[in-house]
Amino acid sequence: MTLLDSVSVDPRAGRPIPDAATRETIGYAPVHSSAYLDEAIAAARRAQPTWDAIGHVERSRILNDIADDIRANADELAVILSREQGKPLDGPNARFEVAAAELWTRNAADTRLEPEIVFESEDGRAEVHYGALGVVAAIGPWNWPMMITVWQIAPSLRMGNTVIVKPSEYTPLSVLALLAIYNRHLPSGVLTSVVGDREIGAALAAHSGLDKIMFTGSTDTGRRIIEGSAHNLARLTLELGGNDAGIVLPGADLSQLIEGIFWGSFLNSGQTCANLKRLYVHESLYDEAVAELATLATEVAMGNGLQPGNLLGPLQNQRQFDTVSALVEDARARGARVVAGGTPAPELGPLFYRATIVADVDDDARLVTEEQFGPVLPVLRYSNIDDAIIRANNTEQGLGASVWGPDIDEAKTVAQRLDAGTVWINQHGTLNPLVPFGGLKASGYGQEFGVQGLKAVGAPKVISH
Repeated sequence: MTLLDSVSVDPRAGRPIPDAATRETIGYAPVHSSAYLDEAIAAARRAQPTWDAIGHVERSRILNDIADDIRANADELAVILSREQGKPLDGPNARFEVAAAELWTRNAADTRLEPEIVFESEDGRAEVHYGALGVVAAIGPWNWPMMITVWQIAPSLRMGNTVIVKPSEYTPLSVLALLAIYNRHLPSGVLTSVVGDREIGAALAAHSGLDKIMFTGSTDTGRRIIEGSAHNLARLTLELGGNDAGIVLPGADLSQLIEGIFWGSFLNSGQTCANLKRLYVHESLYDEAVAELATLATEVAMGNGLQPGNLLGPLQNQRQFDTVSALVEDARARGARVVAGGTPAPELGPLFYRATIVADVDDDARLVTEEQFGPVLPVLRYSNIDDAIIRANNTEQGLGASVWGPDIDEAKTVAQRLDAGTVWINQHGTLNPLVPFGGLKASGYGQEFGVQGLKAVGAPKVISH
């Protein structure tokens, strides 16, 4: 039996899940009730003390075994992911995401978290130790469903917590396939999935049996989770939307940087929270940058993810396709210049939208003020760096940003003035499992990855003597 067959339920008891590219049904996801949710959390609560008691060494061994198992099943996982989410197998897409799921699982296993000595004198000493919180809810998105689920569950498990996973209703099968591999190695009750629509997600966030909620998704949904968690006082880690700005400084060598700028924006067909969403280019380089980006957008291979060579896939769902289309049309109606793309690609499939570069767009266009989450990049002109920084910071969100230029010290000076949790120089969106990641403003709070990520799912305890 394949992994997909093992997680797909009887059609009479489930909800059809379409192939993102063709819209043909690829399987059926379970639809769980609030009673099922109650039972899952109760089972997680019962399993947690024993899981915590086995200790870090044994939990790390198990997580490394899981990472090995993910690698052994990487091809099958990548095909499920490509079909359900839409991202191609090739390039920084489905195979890349499965490899990242393995890497972050292994990193959670191997990262050391030592007690911290925060005070020491002849009269005494104070140490901070980190233990398990209890039961963690992991509520994931549809854009990077496997990778981001691992960001949530692997450190939680390592710290001795049990976990309830609620995958996006758009991409449940890929997550269930990943969890099936995890659960080959875990005791019953330690890692459980609850599948359904937003109602079951809301019920999970407000459940009294939780100690921690980790959520990646939109800012609006994050606000509702905050409201729901007021009833259980669960700790929160929220990675919410982003409207990341990039600034290209005078003197930048576009021949060396333009591909990095392009993929910083168009990775996963633009469907990434920390993608570059707005590009501010100095007037001396503006026309060159627009022309080179348009060339890349026109030439990039787009199509069904299972076909070799394709690097961009469809929008994952109709709602996102409609959003992207509306934002481009609004910019066009305001007089913006669409220099590449700007239209759907129905010959490829129902939800394909051509890679699009928009120039001469107003700062108050919806394409600039809202997160497009699709294969569209607005390019804006500036003449004064102070003005560019003000415009880049003029958003309620603050997930990431980037600065592109030849002088690293100058770029660092600009980076210090940008309101973002991460600022990259001559790159955008690159992540490292050892480097903390999180947002500012309405992009959420809390950090993931490395030591900081383990602390985020741990309970600090001060021991003084």
